[in-house]
Amino acid sequence: MADPRPFLPSDPNTLPCTYTPLPNGANPDGGAPETRKRHLKELLAIFSGLLMVSLLVVIISGKEPNSHNASNKHEPLFLAKQPHTARPEKLRPVSRGVPAGVSEKMNRLAGDVDTPVFPWNNSMLSWQRTAFHFQPEKNWMNDPNGPLFYKGWYHFFYQYNPNKAVWGDIVWGHAVSKDLIHWLHLPLAMVADQWYDINGVWTGSATILPDGKIVMLYTGSTNESVQVQNLAYPADHSDPLLLNWVKYSGNPVLVPPPGIGYKDFRDPTTAWFTSEGKWRITIGSKLNKTGISLVYDTKDFKTYELLNGVLHAVPGTGMWECVDFYPVSKTSDKGLDTSVNGPDVKHVVKASLDDDRNDYYAFGTYDEKTGKWVPDNEKIDVGIGIRYDYGKFYASKTFYDQNKGRRVLWGWIGESDSESADVQKGWASLQGIPRTVLFDQKTGSNLLQWPVEEIEKLRLSSKDFNKVEVKAGSVVPLQVGTATQLDIIAEFELDNKVLESVAESNEAFSCNTSGGAAKRGALGPFGLLVLADESLSEQTPVYFYVAKGPGGIVDTFFCADQTRSSVANDVRKVITGSYIPVLKDEKLSVRILVDHSIVESFAQGGRTTITNRIYPTKAIYGAARLFVFNNATETSVTASIKVWQLNSAFIRPYHQDESSLASFNHVTFIKFIAPFFIFLTLFFVR
Repeated sequence: MADPRPFLPSDPNTLPCTYTPLPNGANPDGGAPETRKRHLKELLAIFSGLLMVSLLVVIISGKEPNSHNASNKHEPLFLAKQPHTARPEKLRPVSRGVPAGVSEKMNRLAGDVDTPVFPWNNSMLSWQRTAFHFQPEKNWMNDPNGPLFYKGWYHFFYQYNPNKAVWGDIVWGHAVSKDLIHWLHLPLAMVADQWYDINGVWTGSATILPDGKIVMLYTGSTNESVQVQNLAYPADHSDPLLLNWVKYSGNPVLVPPPGIGYKDFRDPTTAWFTSEGKWRITIGSKLNKTGISLVYDTKDFKTYELLNGVLHAVPGTGMWECVDFYPVSKTSDKGLDTSVNGPDVKHVVKASLDDDRNDYYAFGTYDEKTGKWVPDNEKIDVGIGIRYDYGKFYASKTFYDQNKGRRVLWGWIGESDSESADVQKGWASLQGIPRTVLFDQKTGSNLLQWPVEEIEKLRLSSKDFNKVEVKAGSVVPLQVGTATQLDIIAEFELDNKVLESVAESNEAFSCNTSGGAAKRGALGPFGLLVLADESLSEQTPVYFYVAKGPGGIVDTFFCADQTRSSVANDVRKVITGSYIPVLKDEKLSVRILVDHSIVESFAQGGRTTITNRIYPTKAIYGAARLFVFNNATETSVTASIKVWQLNSAFIRPYHQDESSLASFNHVTFIKFIAPFFIFLTLFFVR
């Protein structure tokens, strides 16, 4: 599967010589040397002119296969090529994933059968590609798989369709990084080439053994579409890039047990070590409408014992996908290895619900002897309580980063536009910025999720806006320049006198159903307008809403409103968010990462997060702006905001066998052939 000659560059010395110099001295034809030389000059001058014209044509029209054009990736609007306005062929919505036995991968829009296709042009679609989020060079991507740190490299595997920008033909993509920000794409790690995974090499997890070796368990969809678990391992553990993988000859190592549907058995976790000297994993499933997590013990990852009962079950939650199970410290700000247990540890169970495509987690107590986990609070159990993220975020997976002593969370960020637009632009889906996860010692009920510190290396210039008074009903522009790649940190303070005097209200508030940022209340909404144009015809408010209820109880909500994010009609525009705990004397705070078509927001130190996919048609390139707003009716807000411009990450493409004729493209031509002929021309014309 791996290229036998990775990173082998093209060698210009192997190019055939196309010119044989004339001998010095007399012309062999007997003609006058000066006359022949003048004719040669004329011919070479003509040839040189034609060559330069050809070069210009190649530069303007050529495109290197399988690579990003860095200079055009985020091309300013006034420099953009003449937009291509041809309407793409409208694709009739079809279900993707469900017939094969996984969650729905098709982004369904309200009334999408009758919704006309928006006339996206190339300039708009090119702007949507991100600058510092991980994504393949082209085609479809979904779940993160088997992340790990090994021999100085962060490895990231992912569900990938190498053929199209829609779900299907799933294999494992692979990339490596030194810092979780800059990436090098590698050859495919595993492809669907065995009867036990011929219909898909699906989600899996890595376990690093005490001797430093790696085992990878993954779900395969068999030739009969049965979900089975398979074992793979590196062909060469001394290779830090882990380019080649071997599938165990005895696969599958697990099949659905009695009573479990053959399409309801998937996504094994990272294994943890028990006091009995065994490794333990859990796998998601369901019984009728009850989501469950099965538990298996193994000594060698080849033979397994199914424990009685389940790790946990929650009625009404449906199929559990991509289950995750890991410890967090109640007293430390460090991450923990998956096998750690003890009195100062809480265990997190997280499930991705097939029914609603959201990720839910809960804290609880894990009993190693019985293999069962009990939630701290049944009212906020897995699937009915707290979510990792209240926007577009699914199929997430954590890993313990032994390099920095932290637990890192990856999440798949799908699209919210139409499938036809994805096909037109040639790619679909991102991964969110990796996040550290910690137990919130203040609330005892939340995780704190925060972008990995390495993202700060991308910070460029910054601007501070201190103690800006934003009066009720006002919008204030923040002069930060182009607002498409930003890191924003903001704090907001309400007028305490108004907060104490404002009347109590019995009206229940919900981010989803209370009218978004346009609905005015006494104490909100207020926050930031990201990816807005100058006229505010396109805008995405990320905001707080404070409600004073009976008894003077103050509740705070953190929301994002996409209803005016784009004038395009074929994108999903929703209002999302949640109640957020705010403790006494805490200021309201938010950090927002803006990267073209993705906005990631972290409130109160990451207690609540919202990820949005945004598809503006006007607020792009140099027309994107940032504003602070206050749509409350009775209070002013004091805002302190710092904004950094962010650089682009270097995500390098991988080219198989670059020395082959397939790599003989316009770049090779410019680098090697053109200088040769220019030198030749100058030599004779001088």
